[in-house]
Amino acid sequence: MANENIDIKEDEIAALSPELLTILLKDHTLSTPDVQVNIIWATNNYSYLGDGFAYSDQITVDKITGEYGKIIIPRAAKATDAQRQRSREMAEVFTPSWICNKQNNLIDNAWFGRDNVFNTEVDATDGSHSWVVNDNHITFPDGKSWRDYVGDTRMEITCGEAPYLVSRYDTVTGEKIPIEKRIGLLDRKLRVVSEKTGTTEEWLDGARLAYKNTYGYEWQGDNLVLAREALLYTFIDYFRAKFGKMPSLKSLSYIAYVISWNIWQMDGLKGVIPDTCHSTKISNVGLFGDVEETITPCKGCKDGDLKLHNGTYAIICDWGQNGKPEKAKKKLRYIDLIR
Repeated sequence: MANENIDIKEDEIAALSPELLTILLKDHTLSTPDVQVNIIWATNNYSYLGDGFAYSDQITVDKITGEYGKIIIPRAAKATDAQRQRSREMAEVFTPSWICNKQNNLIDNAWFGRDNVFNTEVDATDGSHSWVVNDNHITFPDGKSWRDYVGDTRMEITCGEAPYLVSRYDTVTGEKIPIEKRIGLLDRKLRVVSEKTGTTEEWLDGARLAYKNTYGYEWQGDNLVLAREALLYTFIDYFRAKFGKMPSLKSLSYIAYVISWNIWQMDGLKGVIPDTCHSTKISNVGLFGDVEETITPCKGCKDGDLKLHNGTYAIICDWGQNGKPEKAKKKLRYIDLIR
């Protein structure tokens, strides 16, 4: 167990640049060109801290740094009672890395047309589970290139801390996972990028393609912050492993921007920003001055129709073919992708 060593810390990101945290907290659905709106807490776990920590309050930089720099912690580092409460209230159950690996392997088995592309699973007789990494460079089937793989769309629904996308640590035990053993969908893409590129320019181009085609959504704001931060740290990890230095602030800011679009806050059952569906009250004054009120519930909630909610439907970004050119970017409602 290495819970205390999970090294995602908001103060460290702010030290690199306060603007990075500002980018990571943005809710693109609710923001306008003139006003940034941040993701909300969407949990009452922090309301005891006072103003700015209520369920519907936006998460701001000053509420997760400084004196509040350690309030958002991964599930593995939370007290057992807190974990149980979240499981009861939000059905929050995180998946161990070995299961994430098995399921991610199934995706790659289908894509490559063969097994054990990135690793071989080991299910021991004592009930333990692990995997052995394939140390050889990844080879690709006829008709498919490494850019096809990196640019193939992947998404983790109700992503929590995004263990299926990036695996810097096991979300159940808190144990850190060395970069060469990581099994996330984005980890695999970045491994391929590192194997197939030489210069920083080539690597950054491949990494941008990987990030633009990796998605996830989550209800609770603290989990969403952790997921976005984990994707940013993962970018740093692979760049440093490849080039032995930190990426530039410009590169970090751009990847943070992509992450803020692709890992978004949403009620996955309705396709809306959490708790934005509402009842409508209409007051009618009668002939003799009496007032009659009619309350109409959200039709989508009432009828169970995904397309009829009156809440704010989540907006995501289509980055265009292969993630570029930039001008090909367009916004669309997530539910419009569901047939």
